Amino acid sequence: MSRQLHDSSSHTATAGATQPRYRRLARTLAGEIRRDYRPGDLLPPEKALAERFGVNRHTVRRALDELVSAGLITRHQGIGSRVVNHRLDYSLSAHSKVTRNLAELGLGMKTDCLWQGLATPPAAIAHRFGRLPGGPLLCVDTLRITGELPLLRLRHWFDDTRLPNWTHRYQGGSTRALLAQHYGLTLTRRHVSIEAVSAERDDYRLLECARGTPLLVVTSDNVDDAGALVEVSIGRARADRLAYHIDFNHEMSFPDSEELS
Repeated sequence: MSRQLHDSSSHTATAGATQPRYRRLARTLAGEIRRDYRPGDLLPPEKALAERFGVNRHTVRRALDELVSAGLITRHQGIGSRVVNHRLDYSLSAHSKVTRNLAELGLGMKTDCLWQGLATPPAAIAHRFGRLPGGPLLCVDTLRITGELPLLRLRHWFDDTRLPNWTHRYQGGSTRALLAQHYGLTLTRRHVSIEAVSAERDDYRLLECARGTPLLVVTSDNVDDAGALVEVSIGRARADRLAYHIDFNHEMSFPDSEELS
């Protein structure tokens, strides 16, 4: 789904000459990344790349932007350009958890709490909870990070009546762990929808992606043991970093298209 970059050797000299200089530089760097770099490595500074290739720093920056759009690097202010990890494969089932999935892949993860409090949900989500439009729910925004790379933005809509004093207890980390420890709740996915969208303004900053980067959005209705809805979670992930597969060995039900509108 991400933009493809190829080594310049796969193009003729004539075709290469018609490409803007920054795109030719991007192809060259893409080939070097695939041959010589490992995930997590830093590219040379912009100044060093400009001197090496005999171009100005504006050309270098545009070439690096191409590599960001292709999902090959991320750019970090004060650090530089870092080669990204390979795409992670996430198993999506009724009982799967992000933390456990990544642990099985040998990857650690931390979860930062970006914001939490009572907020007005979209009308469709309020309807799922049986609330009238305009009524508040507990909203928790989190960012999942593996290594030093942001992996997933999550917006959790909770039934606030089920989670008293949540904002005093939750400071980050696994929401599922807190639900189990303090509220005796073990949630199961009941309905799941997956759609592809383009990155929005907040995604550029939080997921370190370029304008138009394809994202996978997973919306999940999560219920307690009695089948009562406790949470609707909406996860936004870069499609070049995370791939979902559905495990049909576990019972999962998917909503009709009308239910998702």
